[in-house]
Amino acid sequence: MFRLAHISDIHLSPLPALTLRELISKRITGYINWRSNRKDSMTGGTLDTLVADMKTQAPDHIAVTGDLVNLALDEELETAQRWLKTLGDPADVSVVPGNHDAYVPGALKKTRRFWAPWMRGDREASANSPVEFPYLRVRGDVALIGVSSARATAPFMATGDIRERQARKLGEILDETGERGLFRVIMIHHPPVRGAAPSHKRLLGIGLFQRTVRKHGGELILHGHTHLATRYEIEGPSWKIPVICVPSASQGFGGNQNHRPPAAFNLFAIAKTNAVWSCQMVERGIVDEHMTIRTIREHDLTVGAVLTSV
Repeated sequence: MFRLAHISDIHLSPLPALTLRELISKRITGYINWRSNRKDSMTGGTLDTLVADMKTQAPDHIAVTGDLVNLALDEELETAQRWLKTLGDPADVSVVPGNHDAYVPGALKKTRRFWAPWMRGDREASANSPVEFPYLRVRGDVALIGVSSARATAPFMATGDIRERQARKLGEILDETGERGLFRVIMIHHPPVRGAAPSHKRLLGIGLFQRTVRKHGGELILHGHTHLATRYEIEGPSWKIPVICVPSASQGFGGNQNHRPPAAFNLFAIAKTNAVWSCQMVERGIVDEHMTIRTIREHDLTVGAVLTSV
């Protein structure tokens, strides 16, 4: 059995001091949003409590699906690098970037450099090559496939995208790992499901992504971005593929954004019995103002099961 933990939308705090030059950009809107909506409700104490509980579950691997920072300032990227070192060895933690990690032009290039050890595929790591997406990591019978939907956008926009080159390579990786009989987990920040995010936050290229997995397959898709605990499904070659989101790992109980669920993580127990994959999902998260963490729900995500949105 392989135990995979999933967290997302870390939004490390507090924000470092910004210069006037840094504010004269899209960052001014993000700074105002942070001060008015996130400063008091998304805290490092919540994140620390959640991660401590997650580690007691002894996962074999941790998937982090983006938005580690807020405005992609250099100091934030360095802080996130230090945080990743505390989260786990790069071989045991896989990261894909989110829109906040690519907040302004040029930021994503820096993000890839600062967090490279956690975003390199196995081939790139062995050759110490630059980060490329999608990447492939194989751990036991599980293939971890990292797709980047991150891009810099205009003010008040938080869209992501996937384009033909990345989709084509994703299909090749899915074919290769499918032929090897691996359980294929695709990690992406934006939800690849229509209607899962408002138009100014959606993934551009949802149709391309869905056509790719419909043709080439996959067993599980993990994403973040919406800060919600949701389950969807999209069509695979002859089965339904679960699409799972997790709340922000820093969201406190209540606060200014009390319409958002408090911090949680998902734990997936992946196993194969008589050549049939099974996957049990456990949701654990904060349940009260004392930051008590408990199991919230459990789901059987056996490949091929028909899932409904929740």
